[in-house]
Amino acid sequence: MECRKIIHIDMDAFYASVEQRNNPSLKGKPVIVGGDPHSRGVVAACSYEARKYGIHSAMASSMAYRLCPSAIFISGNFDEYISVSEQIREIFNEYTDLVEPSSLDEAYLDVTENKMGCQSATLIAQEIRKKIYDKIQLTASAGVSYCKFLAKVASDFRKPNGITVITPDDAPDFIGRLPIGKFHGIGKVTEKKMLELGIKTGADLKKVSRDAMTRMFGRAGEYYYDIARGLDDSPVEPDWVRKSLGKEITLDKDIDDVDGMIGVLKSLAGRVTRSLQEDEAKGRTVTLKVKFADFTSITRSITTADHIDSCDIILMHATNLLAKTEAGVKKVRLLGISISNLDTEAQECGERQLLLPFAL
Repeated sequence: MECRKIIHIDMDAFYASVEQRNNPSLKGKPVIVGGDPHSRGVVAACSYEARKYGIHSAMASSMAYRLCPSAIFISGNFDEYISVSEQIREIFNEYTDLVEPSSLDEAYLDVTENKMGCQSATLIAQEIRKKIYDKIQLTASAGVSYCKFLAKVASDFRKPNGITVITPDDAPDFIGRLPIGKFHGIGKVTEKKMLELGIKTGADLKKVSRDAMTRMFGRAGEYYYDIARGLDDSPVEPDWVRKSLGKEITLDKDIDDVDGMIGVLKSLAGRVTRSLQEDEAKGRTVTLKVKFADFTSITRSITTADHIDSCDIILMHATNLLAKTEAGVKKVRLLGISISNLDTEAQECGERQLLLPFAL
């Protein structure tokens, strides 16, 4: 069986880098994108200059200010970040249609078979990074390997503006030396538990049996058992919303601020509306997708009597659907809006679905 060729591209300090690109006077300075330091805001992202002071995302803005009073705080322009992300996605699609965004600033690409007919995933990754810099004036780091797990870990290995390649022969030694906190999918809580159990590196993790891992960590234990051995056959799955008239986004950090979520939904509703207008389509079913911080996902839908393509109406329904979820009680990491039951589909099929009254 042919070894897969997976690339993980991770933009360097994305939000802050976009701000520095757009305003050259910010280059070389500690830039923080996030809330007001004199309020209860938090850091959404920060430049590498700010990171030298110990500042990181999800930190309270007030703490970031204490660590670096000279830092420049910017509220951020979410629409601009989305626009730049879409430009980067266009570059990815020049090489393969198998692109799976995991957030605005990172994505997996399966280039086992690619549009350039290039046999080297490393050369493709280098070319993509160069093209992003030449066209968009931003730097990206890349990881190249035979599975998503190792490609993700590799992309973080030589940040910023670096590339790391992990071949099947390199994998056992690389994983064995990797600190447990560097494993993608192992968060702070799990890391603490593993350290308490004496599991400090990939080599330690590999010594634990599958049954023991399952007893200690449930279903996630099977995943940990596999990745300790470099086993990850999960496919690169193109973003579901791009196959339909919909948009979704993985947030830079998990949030429980409902007003902030509504702000994200407003942006998504606007993008969905533009897609509808471009396709000269209208739809009757609005579906909200929510993925929580624990990675559980839910959808909520409403079907209207009339076809709609209005941003305000789509936002109204999405906001009402959000209120029917645990968003706010539980932190949210992804939001999406899609429109189905399109009038274009009805015309093509020559059929219409009868409406039945129902309550959500």
